[in-house]
Amino acid sequence: MTLPPRAITLDLDDTLWPVLPVIERAEQALQDWLHEHAPRTARRFPIQAMRALRERVAHERRDLAHDYTEQRRISLRMALEAGGEDTALVDPAFEVFIDARNRVELFPDVPEALARIARRVPVAGLTNGNADLARIGLDRHFAFNLAAREHGEAKPEPGIFLAACQRLSLPPEQVLHVGDHPEFDVLGARRAGLMSCWMNRVGGDWPSTDHHPHIEVDDLAALADWLDAAHTD
Repeated sequence: MTLPPRAITLDLDDTLWPVLPVIERAEQALQDWLHEHAPRTARRFPIQAMRALRERVAHERRDLAHDYTEQRRISLRMALEAGGEDTALVDPAFEVFIDARNRVELFPDVPEALARIARRVPVAGLTNGNADLARIGLDRHFAFNLAAREHGEAKPEPGIFLAACQRLSLPPEQVLHVGDHPEFDVLGARRAGLMSCWMNRVGGDWPSTDHHPHIEVDDLAALADWLDAAHTD
């Protein structure tokens, strides 16, 4: 492992904020909007049915495994068609969803720790989701955000990690990837040649006996402390 890292790629969902409450609120906001603007669709597709439709789209359109936005838009179009309502409502409906999806509640440690880390090294977002750092208000801390939708493949595929390293103008071994998912983040990063950090906020046990993260922390403040120490050793 090359220490200290010269840059960090950082997962977003469940690393900087808990994602499940965000998605649940976004689904509810969408449902409320549909009740007002597409009531037949709303009655036919309550939240659970809309969720099942999106999962069906994800299963049938494996070519869109990296693109949650397009999966959501297709499922909205299908729901509106089934409800006999105007498919031109896809755009405003999705805007309601994505606006609520980006109203996140950061983990308490994130604001200060992220600023500390960004003062030390360049930070790049690396996500399979469709969070928008500008909408969230965190983009000032990031050199860029590379989403799977933009890149064309998702973590744990090595290509997305290597694309981020290329944009950082650094070899993979000088970049540390930080994320909560053992396979998508840690194993994916290791396969691509990056250093890896497991964000273990829930205090779980590492699930693999073969591949371990280079570093394990329980919050972003601990990572900032580790990075400060690595740069002063």
